[in-house]
Amino acid sequence: MVDESGKQLGIMTPAEALRMARARDLDLVEVAPKADPPVCRLIDYGKYQYEQTKRQRQARKAQKQVEVKEVRLRPKTSEHDTEVRIRQARKFLESGAKVKVRLRFRGREIQHSDVAMKIMQDFAAQLADVGEVEVRPNMEGRSLLMILAPISQKSSKKTSSKTKQSP
Repeated sequence: MVDESGKQLGIMTPAEALRMARARDLDLVEVAPKADPPVCRLIDYGKYQYEQTKRQRQARKAQKQVEVKEVRLRPKTSEHDTEVRIRQARKFLESGAKVKVRLRFRGREIQHSDVAMKIMQDFAAQLADVGEVEVRPNMEGRSLLMILAPISQKSSKKTSSKTKQSP
């Protein structure tokens, strides 16, 4: 038996523990039922539940949501338009978001998937300094998808320290 301040009160019968809880106007809660003997605690259960939900809310607030932005291309997208998409993707990666690159096929364009793979590889190569390929290009319906993730700060520090040591 443990009281509300955390002080151990010793081993007692359930009836004794319940009487003590009622006298102090608290609840008797079993915290370790598998222990020998089972451990019970005197607490205000309503207040305990409130604090638990408050902690969970704070934990959810502290979590970082990873945003996924999408950039769409076509096999016949001009070079300048592709460069614009690369600049957009670079901006997204630098802000910490992942980038989903979707190359959409229309009609018979799907027969030239080798051209599309080359476009995707060039796209990833031009963003290699800020992003790394998380999911390699793969077909999903009439689209070729690739996901780029921002390079983490830890790995970029490692590479910069290696380049400093080489000269």
